[in-house]
Amino acid sequence: MLTCIIRYHIDPTKKAQFETYSRSWGQAIPRCGADLIGYFAPHEGSSTLAYGIYNIPSLAEYEAYRTRLAADPLGRENYQFAQKERFILREDRTFLRLASAPHGCGA
Repeated sequence: MLTCIIRYHIDPTKKAQFETYSRSWGQAIPRCGADLIGYFAPHEGSSTLAYGIYNIPSLAEYEAYRTRLAADPLGRENYQFAQKERFILREDRTFLRLASAPHGCGA
């Protein structure tokens, strides 16, 4: 299992648009095959950093998921919304794998 962490640099004056964008992904991402952990908007500290986090079984499955997401009506609409509103200034993806036992699991 891989965890994809998307780091967004957003326009701090358009936080509401990012939150709308996040809620739409909350529907589309699970429907297209990824295990969404959540989208996180700025609250304290940086007003420009936000995150989207989900699990996916493999990089091959990630590619298939991205194809499904691009074909999904809500996914397409959300991509268009982000382009129109221009609240995302930069977006970076990192794929991580769990290297320790989850909290509460003795090893």
